[in-house]
Amino acid sequence: MSNEARAFICGCAGTDLSADERTLFAKTRPWGLILFKRNVEDRAQLTRLTQQFREIVGRADAPVLIDQEGGRVQRMGPPVWRKYPPAGAFAAAGHNASETADLIRTGTRVLAADLREVGITVDCLPVVDVPGEGAHNVIGDRAYAADPATVAAYGRAACEGLLTAGVLPVIKHMPGHGRARADSHLELPVVEASLAELEKSDFVPFKALADMPLAMSAHVVYTAIDPDQPATVSAKVVSQIIRGVLGFDGLIMSDDLSMKALKGSFSEKTRALFAAGLDMALHCQGEIADGYAVAEASPILDEIRLERAERALAIIAEAPPAFDPVDAWARVQSGLAMTA
Repeated sequence: MSNEARAFICGCAGTDLSADERTLFAKTRPWGLILFKRNVEDRAQLTRLTQQFREIVGRADAPVLIDQEGGRVQRMGPPVWRKYPPAGAFAAAGHNASETADLIRTGTRVLAADLREVGITVDCLPVVDVPGEGAHNVIGDRAYAADPATVAAYGRAACEGLLTAGVLPVIKHMPGHGRARADSHLELPVVEASLAELEKSDFVPFKALADMPLAMSAHVVYTAIDPDQPATVSAKVVSQIIRGVLGFDGLIMSDDLSMKALKGSFSEKTRALFAAGLDMALHCQGEIADGYAVAEASPILDEIRLERAERALAIIAEAPPAFDPVDAWARVQSGLAMTA
C-alpha cells in the first residue's frame, strides 16, 4: 500500500462518483471509502463504484467499508440481497452457545460473500457492546446478548465468519456503547458507571477481541475515566483504556464525525481525534467541503498507523476459498426458523 494514503475514510453522495468527488479523492488520497444505502443499487453498479474509487486513489487494496450488520442496519438488502437477521436473533433462537456461535459464523460468512463479490472488503461488524439496563435502543437488538462473555464469544464467531470470506471486521463501539442512555447520532451520551463496573462488563468483549485488526471508537463520555471528553477525542480513554486496559494494538477509526455527539468544526473534530491517539478519521456524509476539511486535518499515514493499516489488509490479501452461500444460508434459516 502506498504511504501516500491519508488517514481518513470518506463517504460519497450517490451511486456513481461525481466529478467533484473524483477530484477530492485524487487530491487527498483517503485510505478508504464507506458506503451507505444511498450508494447502493445493484451488483454491477457497486462493483463499478468500488473499482472507480481504487483506480482514483491508485491502490488496488484500498479498503471499501460498509455497515452491513443485519436487522435495522443493512445497507445492501432485498430484493438484490438477502435480508439478514439482527445480532440478537441468534441467541433468541434458543440453541446452545456452540450451536449459536456456529450459526453466527455461518451467517456472517454468507453476508461477507455478498460484500466481497462487489469489492467491499471491510464490514463495520460486530457490535460487541453489552446492553445496560435503561440504555437507549440505538444498540438494542444489534447486541448479541446481555452477558459480556457471551457477547465476546459470539462477536468472535462473527469476526471469524467475515475473515474466512475475505472481509475485515471492525469491532465497535470501543470501549463500550451499551450503557449509553442517548443516541450519539443525535446527542452526547454520558456513562457514569465506575471503572470497576466498566471493567466487569463493558470492557470484557473488547478485551477478549483485542487481537482483531480494526476497531471503532465510541462518541461517549465515561465520567470515571475522562469526565470532559468523549472516548473518540480523549487521550485518557485511548491510551489508558483502549491501548492499556484492553490491550488493543490494531487500527482504531473514529465513529462518524458527522454525528452530533461531537462538537466543533470538522477540522477541529479531526485534529482532536488524532491528538487523542486514534489512527483514522471517519467522515460518512459525503459533503465535498467537509470532506476537504477532514482531509486537510488528517495526516499522511505515518510509520505506526501505516503498519497497523498494512497489517490489517495483509489478512485478506489472498482470495477467499470457494464457498456455497446458498447451502450455508439454508442452514442459517433453518437454525433461526427464518423466512428468506
